[in-house]
Amino acid sequence: MSNYEDQLIDIIKNDSSIMSILEAVEELNLSDAWVSAGLIRNKVWDVLHNINTPINDIDVIYFDSTDTSWDIEKSFEQKLEALLPNQPWSVKNQARMHMKNSFAPYTSSYDGVAHFTEIPTAIAVRLQKSELEVMAPYGLEDLFNKIVRPTPYFQKGSELQAIYIKRMQEKEWDKTWKDLSIRTIV
Repeated sequence: MSNYEDQLIDIIKNDSSIMSILEAVEELNLSDAWVSAGLIRNKVWDVLHNINTPINDIDVIYFDSTDTSWDIEKSFEQKLEALLPNQPWSVKNQARMHMKNSFAPYTSSYDGVAHFTEIPTAIAVRLQKSELEVMAPYGLEDLFNKIVRPTPYFQKGSELQAIYIKRMQEKEWDKTWKDLSIRTIV
């Protein structure tokens, strides 16, 4: 376990809201389920900047190739809402998310996270039998060093590079977390 992984686990364990979220997701018992992306990234950046931004979404991912319907994702969101109300739940089956950017079908939640747009967002955490697990296909260095750059998939071809660039312009993360280093294509 890396020092950054230890730090991330400590940050998560010390946030009762995120722990409640992880407990609710674990209760659903979904296949290969994780809480990913912005919730985790933003929490780390908040800690590093000594600020507290509101939770704007809770990305729950899982992998189930037997039912890739949008309706099943909505039913899981409703179950999470019943367990932990008034949260911005967003549940996505990674078995269908490859279609968003015309990638080959993903084989797991790990594969889905590896295809996220930028490296510090390509992270996920889950609670399994009271133990926190971290998934970070590209490591946690960029996240903790406040560096934003595209994952390898979004460095290939001008169309995917344009998606990354547009996303950085729209997100304006460096207005909230002042010393982020947002990199263009490497």
